[in-house]
Amino acid sequence: MTERVARVSVRKQFWRGVWRALRRRPSRLIGLFIVLLFIFMAIAGSWFYPERLPYDAENIYAPISWEHPLSTDFEGVDVLALVITGTQGVLLVAGAAGLLTMLIGTAVGLYSGYNRGIGDSILMRIADFVLTIPGFPLLIVLTTTISLGSWWKMSLVLGLIGWGSLARAVRSQTLSLRERGFIEAARGLGLPTRHIVTKELLPNVAPFIATNLLMAVTGYIYAQVGLYFLGVLPIDTSNWGVMLNAAVFQSGALISPDALPYLLAPLGAILLLTLGVVLIVDALEEIFNPRLRES
Repeated sequence: MTERVARVSVRKQFWRGVWRALRRRPSRLIGLFIVLLFIFMAIAGSWFYPERLPYDAENIYAPISWEHPLSTDFEGVDVLALVITGTQGVLLVAGAAGLLTMLIGTAVGLYSGYNRGIGDSILMRIADFVLTIPGFPLLIVLTTTISLGSWWKMSLVLGLIGWGSLARAVRSQTLSLRERGFIEAARGLGLPTRHIVTKELLPNVAPFIATNLLMAVTGYIYAQVGLYFLGVLPIDTSNWGVMLNAAVFQSGALISPDALPYLLAPLGAILLLTLGVVLIVDALEEIFNPRLRES
C-alpha cells in the first residue's frame, strides 16, 4: 500500500513539473497546442473540413477568402483541405516509424548497456553499421527496387534505418546508470534482470528516449516529404511533398503570385509542426534535467 501511495505521489510531482515547465514559458504551451492541433487534424480534420470543389476549373487559384482560407490549387481544389488530408498520411508514417525506432533502439540500448559482453559488441557493431548508412540516398535507391507507396512499408524502412543513434544513446545512459547505488542495491536483493531493466533502468532512461523520439519523428517527416517532392513515390496529391512539387514545377509558384499560397501552405505546415515539436522538446529537457530549471 505504501509503495502504491509513493508511486501516486511521484506521478503527481511529475505532472506538476510538466505544468510548471509549460507555464514558465508560454511558447511551450503554444508548441503543445500546435502539435495537438496537427494530431487532431490527422484524426478528425477531414470530418470538419472535407475536400471542397474537386477539379473545378472555374476556381483555379481562387483568391483567399472565408470559403477558401488558403486559396485553391491549379485544379481548383481547396488547399486547406489538401493540407488537412495530407496531415494524416504524414503523421501516420512518421509516428509508426518513430514507434519502431523506439522499440528497437530502446531494447538494443538497454540490453547492450546492462549486459555488456559479446552480445553488446555484436549489437553495437550492427548499430554502427546502421549509422554509416546514408539514409535519404538509400531511400531513393530503394524506391527503384521496391514499392514504398504504402504507409507501413515506408514506416518499416524508416524505422529500420533510423534506430542506430537511439540505441547508442540509450546504451550510453544505461552504462552510467548500471553502476549507481540503486541498481547495485537491486542486484544485492537478488531481483531478476527483467525487473531491474523494466522497473529501475527504463524509467530513468525514458525521458531521454522521449526527447530523442520527437526529434526522430521530425526527421521522418522531412524524409517522407522529401521523397514525395522528388517524385520518386507514387503521386498522392494531398501529401505535402507532392504539393510542394506541384507548386514549384507545375504551378510556377516561385514566379506567379496567384499560386504562391499553394506553395506556402504545405511549407508552413512543415515549419509549424517542427516548431511545435522543438518547443515541446525544450520543455521536456527542463522537466527531466534539473540543471536547466530556473530558480
